[in-house]
Amino acid sequence: MTVGMSLELDRVRLSYTGDPAIDGLSLTVRPGEILVLTGPSGCGKSTVLRALAGLLRPDDGRVLADGAEVTTTSGDRGMVFQDNALLPWRTVRSNIELALRLRGEPRAARRAAAERWIDELGLTGFGHYLPKSLSGGMRQRVQLARGLAGAPRAVMMDEPFGALDTQTRAAMQRLLIDTWRTHPTTVVFVTHDVDEALLLGDQIAVLGKAGHPLRTVLDVPEPRSALPRAQLRAEIIAALDHSVSA
Repeated sequence: MTVGMSLELDRVRLSYTGDPAIDGLSLTVRPGEILVLTGPSGCGKSTVLRALAGLLRPDDGRVLADGAEVTTTSGDRGMVFQDNALLPWRTVRSNIELALRLRGEPRAARRAAAERWIDELGLTGFGHYLPKSLSGGMRQRVQLARGLAGAPRAVMMDEPFGALDTQTRAAMQRLLIDTWRTHPTTVVFVTHDVDEALLLGDQIAVLGKAGHPLRTVLDVPEPRSALPRAQLRAEIIAALDHSVSA
């Protein structure tokens, strides 16, 4: 069973062409929990994910995974992208196997694991399909399967459901929760949707505008329950409004 890892940004500065996208950000993600990142457009949410995944090195400060500095990518930290990042020439089965292939798993083990994920994420009968033959929701199922197939201890998810219709998005949110409960791991999830943040997160971090510090981090009481969240929702919206106007 996968065990989540702790993730930390310690006074991190990340910039593009000299302008800071993130400046002095400190943030801790507890092992095995889902932290949701939200904030105004262009505030650096995706940049934070890439730094946590080891795809981007900070200009200053440190990114830590279980207390060790992150200097490169690792099979222990997976990524599910916002856009359709599936390889179009690979079948569903082959896309899912890719994460296992990169970990050096033998062919028979890759195939068996891919079949398990195909069944678990409701893709039975579609293993031989190419991505172009799938609906948007099914492509996101494949991305989720590929992101988790290598048994990472942390997964960064960049608005994976943002382009889906309301009904499909709700189904994918439920699927993510069910899968996370079966395969516990640390998740950092980016979204613009406050209700999605309230549904998924143990913690919700609201970032300020690009280059500005973290606005606030809120703990969600009894996460992923049906409790009313009116007060917490109001706090998040107020923090977002302040981020935009500041």
